[in-house]
Amino acid sequence: MSAVVKLTATAKAAGCAAKLSPSILEQVLKKLPRGTDPNVLVGFETSDDAGIYQLTPELAMVQTVDFFTAIVDDPFEFGQVAAANALSDVYAMGGRPVTALSIVGFPPGASPDLLEEIMRGGLSKITEAGASVLGGHSIRDEELKFGYAVTGLIDPRKVWKNIGARPGDALLFTKAIGTGVIATGLKQGKIGDGPVRAATQSMTTLNRAAAEALHELISGAGGAESPVHAVTDVTGFGLLGHSREMAIGSGVSLHLDHSRVEYLDGAVDAARAGFLSGGLRNNEEFVRGCVGFADSVGEDYRNLFFDPQTSGGLLVAVAPEFVDRAVARFEKHGVRGRVIGEVVAKTSPLIYVV
Repeated sequence: MSAVVKLTATAKAAGCAAKLSPSILEQVLKKLPRGTDPNVLVGFETSDDAGIYQLTPELAMVQTVDFFTAIVDDPFEFGQVAAANALSDVYAMGGRPVTALSIVGFPPGASPDLLEEIMRGGLSKITEAGASVLGGHSIRDEELKFGYAVTGLIDPRKVWKNIGARPGDALLFTKAIGTGVIATGLKQGKIGDGPVRAATQSMTTLNRAAAEALHELISGAGGAESPVHAVTDVTGFGLLGHSREMAIGSGVSLHLDHSRVEYLDGAVDAARAGFLSGGLRNNEEFVRGCVGFADSVGEDYRNLFFDPQTSGGLLVAVAPEFVDRAVARFEKHGVRGRVIGEVVAKTSPLIYVV
């Protein structure tokens, strides 16, 4: 393997599509005993984006880990995507990333130059985030894998969770979707450069600006209660999978409008061409029992709602009176925050897409 090898061709599943099925994870995690340490503010039991451990009354750690197989062919860009994806979980909790440890699975006999380019790409994004790489761990692996364990800092009184959405809230989303179907088309060598460039640009864009916009919205609200009620980043479980976690954890239902969601250039055509990953089908199997679609929502768009995203955007539940201000804050920071739906009182189906 060298830098000229098509990296995505070496992966059985690309990027976050390589994640275990959410049904398997849920089945296992619900059987594990819960911890009793009072300093654990957010643990694995809530299926949140990262864990939170309180150090002092004013300071807590945010910790997350994320690694996966190649989702783009350029090694430098692969490192960038892996870093942006790992950093995203810290931003989704409202934290500031400070350190990272690299995780490497590298094929025996592969060129060290390839690994250097991947790590250079990752380092560029960690540095852009204002964090430092302290080291890492590597193993021999026939399938190339790369990512980071990231630690951030946060005020324990200002943690964002993926629960807390309230009826009447607007749902805002900050990136276009479709990275999974585009990556699958790339892996098969059946998709053009335009969609690949669009997906790569999205996946290498940090959620830092979106998080800063939300911090500004909260600071400018002028009240004791935050207008931001729930936040999660949309990654391997797709827009519907992460919406499900927000709905169940908040005790509400969500209505989504497929015409308001932004789709990456070429994503709809890729879905129409059948570039559907195994991860997409796992997500569909897990979520379909609690999702309803209007007849007007075509099969291509339904598949995109299940599509596993890599380094996806932030899904945010915002108090309705702050929607315009939230959109304006996103625009100020160069983020395309779109209203894609609303939170309603709990009903059946749990999530409905029109």
